[in-house]
Order: sequence, then C-alpha cells, then structure tokens
Amino acid sequence: MTRIDDTFQRLNAEGKKAFVAYVMAGDPDYDTSLQVVKGLPGAGVDIIELGIPFTDPMADGPTIQRAGQRALDGGQTLQKTLDMATAFREGDQTTPIVAMGYYNPIYSRGVDRFLEDAKAAGIDGLIVVDLPPEEDEELCIPAQKAGLNFIRLATPTTDDKRLPRVLQNTSGFLYYVSITGITGSAEAQSADVGPEVARIKAATDLPVIVGFGINSPDKAEAIASVADGAVVGSAIVKLIGEGRPVPEILDFVRGLAEGAHRA
Repeated sequence: MTRIDDTFQRLNAEGKKAFVAYVMAGDPDYDTSLQVVKGLPGAGVDIIELGIPFTDPMADGPTIQRAGQRALDGGQTLQKTLDMATAFREGDQTTPIVAMGYYNPIYSRGVDRFLEDAKAAGIDGLIVVDLPPEEDEELCIPAQKAGLNFIRLATPTTDDKRLPRVLQNTSGFLYYVSITGITGSAEAQSADVGPEVARIKAATDLPVIVGFGINSPDKAEAIASVADGAVVGSAIVKLIGEGRPVPEILDFVRGLAEGAHRA
C-alpha cells in the first residue's frame, strides 16, 4: 500500500472524491514554489502532482510551458525537485506526491539512481507522459518494483482495443485526459467525460481521476461527480505565473478542492 492507495481508501470511507493539484516545481523560484507546495494540503489538496521542468513539454499548453521555462531559468533541476519533495516530507508524511514529467531528465540521471532517490525523497508515484505501455520495461516495471505507483494517462482516443494495454501495469489511479489536445486548451464537459469514465471503470478497479480543462470550483464539482476525483493544473499555474501572493493562490486552490469534495 502506497500513500496514494491509503488516500483513496480514506476518501472512499469518507464518501469523498479526490482533489489533485498540479504545480511546476521551482516556479517562479524554488522558495516560492516550496511555500505553495507546503500549503496545498491545508487548502484541501489530497494528492500533489509535482511537475519536473523540461525544455520540450510536448503535452503541455503555453501556461505550463512558460512555468517550466521560468523554473529552468531560475535554476530548477531534477535534483532540486527531489530536494523539494524531501523538504515537504519534513512536515507532511501523509499527502502523496506524484512526480509528473517527461522521460529525458530521468533517463539522463539513470533509472535505477532516479528511482532510489525518488523513493528516498518521499515521491509516491510517477506520471511520465512520453513513455507508452510498449516501453514498460524501461521505467514502469522498475518503478513498481521500487514501490512507486506508475500512473498512466487515457484519453478520448483510447478505444476499447487500446484500453487494456493502457491499464496493464498501471497502479495508484488512472489519469483520464478529458479533452484531445494540450493542457489548458479547452474546458472539460462532464456530459462528455461521464460515459468515458464509466467505460474505463468497467475495465478496472483503479480510481479514475479526470484532468485538463478544469478551472473553477463548479467545474471541479461537475467533473468529480462523474469520476473519482478531479485534477487542476493550468488554472493554478496561471496564478503563479501572474505573480499572485501565495495566500491568494492557496485560497483559489481551496475553492477548487471544496468544489471537488462537494461532488
């Protein structure tokens, strides 16, 4: 049982849906980013997705692309992202952290070393968007053996023929991408998402969490009502990019979490 498994077990017992928040590590700088991350659980966040900045984030829209560039310009590295998780763990041993990003920085560090360091830093799961199931031996299976959940993405184009392959070796939860396209490019619609989530849940016991295109408490509630929870990234990252004060950012997150938890 990982912290992710424990969290869903607890939420299920409480009859609540999950709220997951994404932030880019090191955006706009290390200290501010760590302050935001440390404040997320108090704002109602159940699982933190911590973005690993990368120079070529092909699945991300302009908002998260710019966040990654700000972080890189500020000197954020993979090591500093792991350091951030370590610092977070000094005050919080229960909130799961999922490191989300691309394979290149992990490959450059070396898979074995990365997994050892990630586990030591208190990372609970990985989302690596450019590693398909056909490459499971590369990172997914070693991660599972190291005690980390490997969380896969499914999309509106993941048909019934492809779905079993996507679900194979996935653990923790399945991340359903509510729209076709990049992050922040359109709004999720619960009427479209609901049947897709039901289709996926018929094929797996894993929780299905929906992300992309959720930018308000009402939208978080609507999406969480047809899934096991909601993820918000771009809407939070946008406020960070605007230089809003940390308390204001966390107030916004709190509203989103309350929306998801109402579902």
